[in-house]
Amino acid sequence: MALIEINKRSADGVKRVRLKLEQGANLFELSGNIPAYENLMITEIDGYQRKIVLGGMELYPGDILNNFNEKDFRRVQIRETILSHLEKEKELFAKGIKVLSLFFIDSVEKYRIYDEDNNPQPGDYAKIFEEEYQKLRDNYLDLFQQDYNDFLLETDPSKVYKGYMPTDYEAYLLRDDAAQVHNGYFSIDKKGRIIDPGVKRGSEDSDDISAYDLIMKDKERLLSFEEPTRFIFSHSALKEGWDNPNVFQICALKNPDSGSENRRRQEVGRGMRLCVDKNGVRFDFEQIGSQVHQINKLTVVASEKFESFAKGLQAEIAATLKDRPQKADKEFFIAKLVTNEKGESHRLSEEDARKLQFKLIQSQVIDDEYKITALGRELIDQNKVPLPENLVPFSESVHKLLKSIYSGEAFMPENERKTVSLRPNKNFAKKEFQELWNKISLKTIYEVNFDTAKLIDESRIRIDAQLNIGDRIYEVKTGELESGTKEEMELKNLIRETNRTTTKLKNELYTNTAYDIVGEIETRTNLTRRTIAKILKAIKQEKFQLLRKNPEEFIAKCSRLINESKASLIINNIVYHKIDERHDAKTVFTNDSQTLQNNELLKKHIYDYLTSDSKIEADFAQALENSVEVVVYAKLPKSFYISTPIENYSPDWAIVFDKEKVRHIYFVAETKGSDSDLQLREIEKLKIHCASQHFDTISDGTVKFSKVSSYDKLLEIIQLK
Repeated sequence: MALIEINKRSADGVKRVRLKLEQGANLFELSGNIPAYENLMITEIDGYQRKIVLGGMELYPGDILNNFNEKDFRRVQIRETILSHLEKEKELFAKGIKVLSLFFIDSVEKYRIYDEDNNPQPGDYAKIFEEEYQKLRDNYLDLFQQDYNDFLLETDPSKVYKGYMPTDYEAYLLRDDAAQVHNGYFSIDKKGRIIDPGVKRGSEDSDDISAYDLIMKDKERLLSFEEPTRFIFSHSALKEGWDNPNVFQICALKNPDSGSENRRRQEVGRGMRLCVDKNGVRFDFEQIGSQVHQINKLTVVASEKFESFAKGLQAEIAATLKDRPQKADKEFFIAKLVTNEKGESHRLSEEDARKLQFKLIQSQVIDDEYKITALGRELIDQNKVPLPENLVPFSESVHKLLKSIYSGEAFMPENERKTVSLRPNKNFAKKEFQELWNKISLKTIYEVNFDTAKLIDESRIRIDAQLNIGDRIYEVKTGELESGTKEEMELKNLIRETNRTTTKLKNELYTNTAYDIVGEIETRTNLTRRTIAKILKAIKQEKFQLLRKNPEEFIAKCSRLINESKASLIINNIVYHKIDERHDAKTVFTNDSQTLQNNELLKKHIYDYLTSDSKIEADFAQALENSVEVVVYAKLPKSFYISTPIENYSPDWAIVFDKEKVRHIYFVAETKGSDSDLQLREIEKLKIHCASQHFDTISDGTVKFSKVSSYDKLLEIIQLK
């Protein structure tokens, strides 16, 4: 099985998803039929060589195929790294501190390629770097507004040019061209495979000796201003004990590696050093006082979303922090969440914490200052700590909590997610739920009529008025890691976002991919090609030309607008008919593993936990749990659906009420934030209308369906006796 990241179509465009795939997986189907993935199937997975064969091409970890945005994304990262470098360099040059930047890459050939004679040639990243460096460097020269290029080719930059004498820093910038300021050490063979530098090589191997000596051995030369190299590209060689105190920027030009739990911390650690000047004097607190934190500041340009990188880095740092004195006092235990063997959760109350603290003192697990004793550590490690009677069922979880005080092992925060395997519980077999399922599992087909000419005109009006496709803009988020406690680090609260900027990319995308625009919209709207072609011919020329910006977005948005037009025309002209088919309960309710919040165990649901992060749904489920009128209920999976002219529709809830307390026993509900139909899009209105028609047809009115905003609104509909 291989972990692969692909683009996948959604209702409003394309999003990136990660999938665990086996041999034979078809990326075209999994992506929602994105044309760029056509004929791409995994034909081989080789775990030993860490490769897959996709569409006849060998791919290794970090390789990217058909990624339209990859080079542009890396260009933004490289640009931001150079920009940060130059800003710090201009400030620190006068202090005699040489600034270095370090790039981590996942493939040698992206930075350097070798011809048949083993002569190195620049790869994509090297070319991008030189282009961006040249542009950004010029912004730091007051001479930029003057035509000095020819002058520099023939003249020493330190000489006067048109009455202007360059500053020392400008002369330093002008001395070396873009190709001279970057370098990298990679030991590879002719096939591009990386070799351990410590291994003896034969005639088939290529080794960049000068770069190796400079980067891996000669630190003094590297930190000298006479040496042009200031930007270093590395694959894995720098993990072999390399250390340099003057790395001020680290840029990860690769995708997050899920196989390395400490990747972020290890890479960032290359720059977590106190810098030195050209004489080797370390800039610590004794040397420069309170300025130390302003000068010794590391910038990390990550390849992940800001939030993912920030949380991941803090988690990795927290996991390796040295022990810090903590007390097992009452305040430490209050509100902590513990679980028993059945997975049932309990949050420690103030009374629980008081009794636990007393028990720990009584059994000498903690001393009078609430610190864990030597005996206490022994008892905790053996899971033999005496506990208050009500906490005995949660013994393993409490021991883990106690151990976290001195071991440094993080106790799972209350908002941490966990993955559980969901299977229907005993509520699923209840007579009441089975009676409801027997009524709602019937399938239907629909019959609809509408005016095609009117649909074409309505679609034209909507597309001309509402279709907009923006420029591709990359958002760059900046944050700072603040000082704090280990607990704050574990809760991932110490990296604070400080700034956001956007970068517009103008170059064209999708130039090598052919799209059947009419066919793609046909798939999403269930209309004929002739009708779609008429709609596209009718819209304004400038709207159709938006296709060039982003065909995927054009297809998605046009399809949605056409579907909205269709929905408004057919909502009162659709009829449902029962058929002799049913949804299979085993298929619908046997789910794969689900990622959940640490929810409380549910008592009336057909699952033990709720698979939803929506506050509206969480509040609704809690109300169902607390209601004396509710016998059993289910949060319906997406595999239970109703066919509609737009797309399959899955309602939210199936509920059985106590027949002694309400008039409507069987209920299917859709929870929305508002009861007003005015706030729903035409497509949503149609789907809800279709659901109502469907349930009336299959149950002869015994199953009530409605959209509700809260349980209180539901009570108004079911009519209490």
